[in-house]
Formats: sequence, C-alpha cells, structure tokens
Amino acid sequence: MHIAVTSQNFRTVTGHAGRARRFIIFEADGATPAKEVGRLDLDAQMAIHGYSSDAAHPLDGMDVLITGGAGEGFVRNLAARGVLVVATPESDPLKAVDAFFAGRVVSASDGCNHDHSDLGDDADDHAGHSCNCHG
Repeated sequence: MHIAVTSQNFRTVTGHAGRARRFIIFEADGATPAKEVGRLDLDAQMAIHGYSSDAAHPLDGMDVLITGGAGEGFVRNLAARGVLVVATPESDPLKAVDAFFAGRVVSASDGCNHDHSDLGDDADDHAGHSCNCHG
C-alpha cells in the first residue's frame, strides 16, 4: 500500500492538504514497519486546490493520503482519484502511518488538527482557507 503524508517541511505532518505540494511517500502493509520510499516536491500549479480533476496527478498512485486537515472538496477530489484521505493529530509522519493502521485517524473533513499560525496574512480571514475548521 502506498501512503502519502502531507509534509511541507519533510519533517512533520502538515495540514491544508489542498494547497500542499510536499509529501512523504511510505510503503506499508500494517504487518511490517512502514518504510519511506520517496518524496514529492511539486510545483505550485500541481497543488490539488487549483489542479484540473481530469488530468493525471502524482497522487493518483496513492492508496491513502494522511494529513493534519483538509476540506471536503479535497477529500471528494481525491476519492474520485481512488485515494482515501484521513486526518491525524500526530505530528510525526511515521507515527501518523502507524496511527492509520491502528485506526486512530478520522475523516479529514471532520475537523481541523493543525496550527493556524502557518496561515500568514490569511489568519485574520479564517473563513478564506479550506481546512473546514473553526479556529
């Protein structure tokens, strides 16, 4: 199973999955330890938020995408591509993969599990981003 984890810094799980361009890719089966097998560092136009749903995308080969938070549109878009999107409160990407196999994740559109300090100028206009949260 191929699992992508949103990680804008390649160290921690990050939210705002629709705008994410960096992902750590793991191969895992739940029986043996997950193994990092690659990283995606996509150009800005490859973020799912503004990407054409008709065109192929590097995330198409994933079975699961784990994130700190995502909006319902992102969840629907990836579901149409055959990718299950789940959210985790874990900050460590490997622990997030373990949490997925342990069932300690939620639908990514159920809430928001990220720090809003990364919103920059948009922090004052919280409704202007797509994490579907109320922080």
